[in-house]
Amino acid sequence: MILIALLVLTFIVFAVGFLYFWGINPGDITVFLTSDTSYTLPSAIMLICVLLIGLMVGNGVHFLSAFLYSFRHWKGGRRLKKSEEVGSIYRSGVGRLLSGDLKKARTLLKKALDRDSQRVDIYLALASVSLQEGNTQEGIELLQQARKLDPQGLEVLFKLATTYEETGRREESMSIYKELLEGDANNRKAMRALRDIQIDLGNWQDALALQKRILKISKSGSRADTEKQIMLQLRYEVARADLENGKGEQAIEVCRDIIKREAKFTPARVTLGDAYHQAGRDADAVKVYQDGYKALKKSIFLARLEDLYINAEDPAALLAFYRSQMQVDSEDLLLKLYLGRLCLRLEMVDEAMEHLTDLETSGIDFTKLHLLLAEAQRRRNNTEEAIIEYQKALSIDGHLLLGFVCEACGARFTEWNSRCPKCKTWDSLVLPERKQIEDAKLVEEPKMIPGGTSEK
Repeated sequence: MILIALLVLTFIVFAVGFLYFWGINPGDITVFLTSDTSYTLPSAIMLICVLLIGLMVGNGVHFLSAFLYSFRHWKGGRRLKKSEEVGSIYRSGVGRLLSGDLKKARTLLKKALDRDSQRVDIYLALASVSLQEGNTQEGIELLQQARKLDPQGLEVLFKLATTYEETGRREESMSIYKELLEGDANNRKAMRALRDIQIDLGNWQDALALQKRILKISKSGSRADTEKQIMLQLRYEVARADLENGKGEQAIEVCRDIIKREAKFTPARVTLGDAYHQAGRDADAVKVYQDGYKALKKSIFLARLEDLYINAEDPAALLAFYRSQMQVDSEDLLLKLYLGRLCLRLEMVDEAMEHLTDLETSGIDFTKLHLLLAEAQRRRNNTEEAIIEYQKALSIDGHLLLGFVCEACGARFTEWNSRCPKCKTWDSLVLPERKQIEDAKLVEEPKMIPGGTSEK
């Protein structure tokens, strides 16, 4: 009833207003639509027409806006529902992937991708399935499609770069890492990955340049010490390359600086001695090798000393060093091993037997020690031909090399390297029986004196 009353009242007010307006505006108004078409109407009628047109336009806009809003809301609801359904399928697929059910994971992720082909995370998950199945090319193609959808996505780029690297496509991998660094010059992860590739390729200068950038933004934190150590290692590799290229003075300067910073870094000491030897400064080389052994007890220094003295035809000086060191530390079993081998090479068979037997009675038991002992026994009989055959049968070379083993991966080598050729670990090659020798203790046995009694 109230609504009807309001409508009637509104009509009355409108009618009164209309009559009032018509009464004070008795004239007509002519409206031209074109130069030849016009309409003449009373001013009150014209006003009513204008008002009606305005109301119609206003209401039309309002109704259109309301319709569009409702349509968008309906469409958004459908998208949300679809997104939730796709997300649920995707999560199930990822769950299957993590549990190792690759077949079911592929089925679910393909279903999710069919429902929504614009989701980057689905492509990434499917790529992981393909890679785990061994279908590398399909995995790369899926990652490339993800990259098209998200050209700057860090997760996509890193995944693609890592996959390229793992499949041996290093140039493409490096290209992506460089692209990442163009967008973010301080991206440490990209710099480290690119540095590691350069290291694997032996591009030491490029690796060192990247490491300087890494160290500049990693001055503190848990990785700072590790990055500093890598910096020293790369500086060493550059110095070693300089030495190989005839730049001995540069190599000497860098190696001396590295030793000051990290006295326990064996490769720098070895290469410093090598650089001195290459420069004709054998006295300096000898001092470096001797100091290196005294400080670190590594067999490579003894091997280098042997090579230098034997090539110089001065084994007496080496023998004197060994004996003087034995006086300093009579329980140095590693030195005793090398001294016994040197005596054997110099045909000092009795002294060789003494030192080698001391090793054996200390509980040390490895093939090369027994071969050295066997060789000494043979030489006591002076049967040269038998010795030669014995060497051939047991693959013993003329120098009775002891070889090296990597402490990190266990790989064995006849020659020493500053970095393991297999696992790429620096300063890891040692005598295979080093640990056994270090842990053993020299056992003093009573020595026989003339007359058949033992010396107490």
